[in-house]
Amino acid sequence: MNSLERYKSLRNSDLGCADSSAMAEKELSAFFNAVTEMFGVDQARLSAEDWVREISKIASLPASPREWRTITATVASRLASRLTNLGTASIGASSLLRMASAE
Repeated sequence: MNSLERYKSLRNSDLGCADSSAMAEKELSAFFNAVTEMFGVDQARLSAEDWVREISKIASLPASPREWRTITATVASRLASRLTNLGTASIGASSLLRMASAE
């Protein structure tokens, strides 16, 4: 591979990373805001930490909004379980996802 091909390859992978970062920021921000509004900042902080933990478990960043939403759904389910265990759950994970996707 010559240096021009190497540069193009690096540039294209940087764009993919930038797109993934933007999608991650948008998804986490919407989820965090929805959880904050519905359950308060403490639950939002715990959920954001769960979300980041889920990302760290995977080999490569998701490439589509649908894949990011799967991670958010996993974390929303964990939040629902946590709230149920606390005896404060009055809303399901699906409602939380609808609210997050509206942002």
